[in-house]
Order: sequence, then C-alpha cells, then structure tokens
Amino acid sequence: MERQDIPDLARLARPVVDLDHSVKPVAVQPFIIRSWHRCLHEFGLDPDSDQPVARVDPDDLKIRRERLGRSRAIAREEMASLDQQLAGSGCSVLLADPDGVVLDLIGDPACRDSAMAHGLVQGANWSERHRGTNSLGTCAIEQQPVLVHHSEHFLSRHVDLTGSAAPVFDHEGKLLAVLNASSFSRMTQQHTLALIEVSARMIENRAFLGHFRKHYVLRFHSHPEVIGSVREGILALDESGRVLAANRSARALLGLTRTDVLAGRTLPMLFNIGIEGLLSRKNRAWLAPLPLYEARHGNRFYSLLTLPKNSSFSLATNTPRQSVQPVNAPPRGGFPIVHLDKLQFGEPRMAYNVQCARRVLNQDIPILLMGETGTGKEVFAKAVHAEYAGAGRPFVAVNCVAIPESLIESELFGYASGAFTGASRGGQRGKILQAHGGTLFLDEIGDMPLLLQARLLRVLEEPEVVPLGGESPVKIDIKLISATHRNLKELVAEGKFREDLYYRLQGISLTLPPLRARRDRQAIIGHLITLEANGAPVRLSAAAMKCLDAYDWPGNFRQLRNVLRTILALREGDEINVRDLPEEFSAFSAKTAVQMTDESPAAEAETTGFGQDEPEATAMDEWEGVHLSAPEAAERIVILQTLKDSRWNMTLTAKRMFISRNTLYRKMKNLSIDLNG
Repeated sequence: MERQDIPDLARLARPVVDLDHSVKPVAVQPFIIRSWHRCLHEFGLDPDSDQPVARVDPDDLKIRRERLGRSRAIAREEMASLDQQLAGSGCSVLLADPDGVVLDLIGDPACRDSAMAHGLVQGANWSERHRGTNSLGTCAIEQQPVLVHHSEHFLSRHVDLTGSAAPVFDHEGKLLAVLNASSFSRMTQQHTLALIEVSARMIENRAFLGHFRKHYVLRFHSHPEVIGSVREGILALDESGRVLAANRSARALLGLTRTDVLAGRTLPMLFNIGIEGLLSRKNRAWLAPLPLYEARHGNRFYSLLTLPKNSSFSLATNTPRQSVQPVNAPPRGGFPIVHLDKLQFGEPRMAYNVQCARRVLNQDIPILLMGETGTGKEVFAKAVHAEYAGAGRPFVAVNCVAIPESLIESELFGYASGAFTGASRGGQRGKILQAHGGTLFLDEIGDMPLLLQARLLRVLEEPEVVPLGGESPVKIDIKLISATHRNLKELVAEGKFREDLYYRLQGISLTLPPLRARRDRQAIIGHLITLEANGAPVRLSAAAMKCLDAYDWPGNFRQLRNVLRTILALREGDEINVRDLPEEFSAFSAKTAVQMTDESPAAEAETTGFGQDEPEATAMDEWEGVHLSAPEAAERIVILQTLKDSRWNMTLTAKRMFISRNTLYRKMKNLSIDLNG
C-alpha cells in the first residue's frame, strides 16, 4: 500500500453542487479522518481491495438478534415507519448490532440488486475492521451520528454509496444498535440523517419505557407540549424515589453528561419534590403536567408520572385498587375553537385585544401574541382564524420548539422531488403552503433558529415560498399569527432574534394577561366547568368558587383546565364543595381570606402609597375632558390595571406589557394618565 502513512485527504474533499451550479469543497469531518487513520494504522486495510462483504452464518445471526430482545421488535416498527418516509428514494434502512453486523434490512425493491451487489444484506459484517470507513461501522466506533458520502468511504468499491447512521443506546448508556439508511444517490443525506437521529431516539425511549414498565417513570421537559415526544427527559424510579436510570434527553436537560451520574440519586437531589409529593392527592402528577423546579439551578420543568404496570395505587387514599391505569401520554388536546367574543367576560385587557384583532382581520397585518405559558395564545389564534377565514380554510399550527432544528426548514418550506436523498417522490408541501388561504400559527417563535429566521423573513416580504431543492417560487396568501412567552426585544438585544423579523412580525402586538391578573376569573371557571362537565348537572358551591378564584394559578389556563378535569373525575355528587378540591387550593384560599379580612382601606393605602385617590381601571368614563377613541380608551384601562397589578412599579409594568419604560411613559402621556394628579 502506498498510502499507509498519509491518508489521501484530497480524495476526501467532498464536492457539493451549489444553487449556482458551482462546485464547492466541503471540509472533512474529524471523525472521517480518525476513521481513515484507524483503517491504515490499526486495521491495515488496502483501499483498493475488492473483497466482497463477509457474512456471518445463520446461527450466529440468530444469536445476535436474540441479544436485542424486545428492542429489536421496537426497532423494526420504527424502521417500517422510516421506510415509508423515505419511500421512492432508493434508500435501504438497516439495523446493525454494535459489531456492525446487519440484523434487519428494509430496502427499496427498485434498488435491491445494487444493494445486494454492495453487500447491503442481512448478516453482512460492516465493521470498520472489515469494510473500512462506512456509516454503520464508523458510527459503532464513534458512537455519534455520522454521514459518510461517496469518496469518504475508505474502500474504493464503496465510493458510490452514501450512508447516514445514528447510535441507539440502552438504559445504561451502552451501545445497543446502529440505525442506518444507505443509498446510491449523488446527493448528501443531511435531511435523511436528521430523520435517522429522530428514529434512533424513538427506539431508545420506547425501549427505555418498556424495560422499566414495572417501575415509576418521570417524564419531563421545560415545555409541557414536548412531553411524550422524542425530546422528553425520562427518569426511571424505584418506590423510594431513587433514580434507576435516565435517558439521554434527561441528562442533557439536567446538564449532566455521564451515563452513570444520575443513578442512585434521589428526587429531592434533582428537583424540589420527592416521590411522596408526586404521588400526593394534592399534586396528582400522574394526571396532568406538574410544574417542578431543578434543585441546583432553579430551572422550571413540567412533569408527568407514569405509574408501574398493573399498579394498585389508589387516587384518593394511596391504598391498593386495581382500576387505576398508568398515564403514558400528555393530557388530551387543547381548547376547541371559540368565538372571539367568548374569550373575555368583561376583562378590559382582553376586550382591548379582541377589538384590536378585529380591526386587522382583513388586512395584511401579522399578529404577535405575547404572554406567559398557558394564557391561551393558541386559543386566541384559533378564534381569530375562525372569524377571519371560517371553518372551511386551513389553520396550521407549528410549534417551533417541538420540531427538531435539523428538520424545521423542510417542515416549514417543504421540498421538491429529489431535493435530497430520502425525499419522497413528488416532494412534500411545507406547513406554509398547507396554510395557503388560511392561517399559519407559529407558536414559540422566539425559539426559532437564527438561520431559519432569515428565510421566514423573505417569505413574509415577498410573499412566496421556494421549497427546498425547487426553483420556481409559489405565491401564498396566509394570515400570520405568532406567539411567544419570551421577551423578543430582549432576545433582539442579545443577538438571539433578528431585529428585522421582529418588526415584521409585530404588525400588532397583543399581550394576553395571566389568569391571576384577570378580573373575570369566576366567569371563566364557571364557563370551563360547564364545558368540561359535558352536559352533566354540575355546580360549584360559593365557597369552592372562592377557593379557586383566590388561587394564584401559576400554570394559567392549562393548569385550571386540568384541575377542573380532575375535580370532576373525583367528585362524589353534583355539587362541588371545598372538600372536593385539592388541598393546596383550600389552604391557599383560607390564608388569603384571613389576609383580606385583616386588611383595612387604610392599610391598603399604606401598602400602595396612593391612598384613596389611586386611579381605578373599572369604567370608561372616569376621566373628563379627554376625548379618546374606543381602542385608546381600552388601552388606557389596560395600562392602569397593569400599573395597579404591578403595585405602581413602572419597570415591572413595562416588563409585563412587553414594552420599554420610555414607551410606557409616552403612552401614559398620550392617554392622560397622571399618577400624581
């Protein structure tokens, strides 16, 4: 061999055809260089060897398959799903063991002969030691997702092959298998690699849950809607709350990299709660996402507790009862589409929001909804859509957090036929095109990757979409509504959000107040309990209503709805009394009632510093000599109420309204709000 000492890196410089048809080199990935070094110096391979791929005997193959146990069945299901996504692309989907031996294969019938000629068959040994640099063998050694394209293969006989592979780890963090998609396409497989990574994580999570089905399992994420998806963190717990194992996402969310660092820790060492707290009647963590906080850094997560299979745990008394089933998924869907007028029951800020939304319904003005998590931003968006477009037109919601960053571009913009290896024959319409003629709702827009923000801005300016791999733009007609719980102006200042996109999205900005700050809480509670009762004759006692009304509701409407569902499920009669409520609500209300009884008007004046003359935001005609339009009058009420809720702190008021202090002062001057007058 002439290249034993120095790898032929020139041959590794992978050419890529850019949109202008120019050929541009791509830097060699470090794992490719490491692999070539191993092939030359450890394995002594000849790059020009024409030896066919070796295969293990049937008995050996059977033993290797049995080692995977139930995980192999899970992997085969995911392979079938992946094969459907890659249909017509000429890809073969393979599953190999840690030694690089192919255990299972699903291939495109049109490419079967080529696949067999290259050794893409069951029982084939694709380890680096035997086949040099290749996606299966290199992934098994590197234990990270890899893409090996054409001349990056060490053996010359494989230079027509492109492979994407991702590792599958077991609950102990050991390599369980390698998932792969290989084809003979001239294009790279970046999109296919992303699909492979997602499928590998799905196999891991399903295998993890199956292995610990007889134990408590805590599933958590910083966004409740992500629970149940491939990105959720999962902890397996014993009866005392000691951690038995954790999946990769759990370690990443908690900032821990080693596989064994969590094992043996107790829940209070990780979060502000123990297993007893999760199982308490008050929290009911097995019924609805429960907010909890990380012990070290105070980061907030939402969690669901899956009870052991055949659990005899009782909801009411923590005593054995067979009828309780474990929760394996997040609570059922969101609110139905409602009319805009039904979003407020006399709340001035919501009345202002509804009025502003109506004024821009038929204009090309995007709406930006801001507010805390759970304040009903998607419900508001659906109500706007229903009044703007009607039920016959599409409402397409995209959660910018839940979609993996590597897939979000194709999800939004779609792709043309043959855009990349793995592209479906005939291409695919993206979410933006699917929303044509209706409404596109971009939830958690503040978490959209920076690189994608530039493309989105161009779509909004044109307005037209060019699918990935396409040439001709497609005109679109959409109503754009975005939502975020983050402060976009702060993200712009930190360089995490494009300023030009921010101003393009901010046609009109509406802030949805948190439930604790809404004056129509009792009307909302009454309306929702009627809705959740599904026609049953259920009523709240006055005392129970006061308890619910006095609560702070940190989880806003999402928490309220889940609490009402639980109350209705566990009620003993048609009237819901204080004893039917979780303990935290009755205790909170009792404490609040005592405080309210003890507070006199004088004490309140001393607390606020404005005495009896403080401005109230209860009527439209409290000021004289000021002529305001209806929206201005509503905005005046909003500012006054927010000032009062913020205890007349200007900085806090501006923050809650998502505006700067200078803007707040300017608005107060224009609306004749004088706190000293």
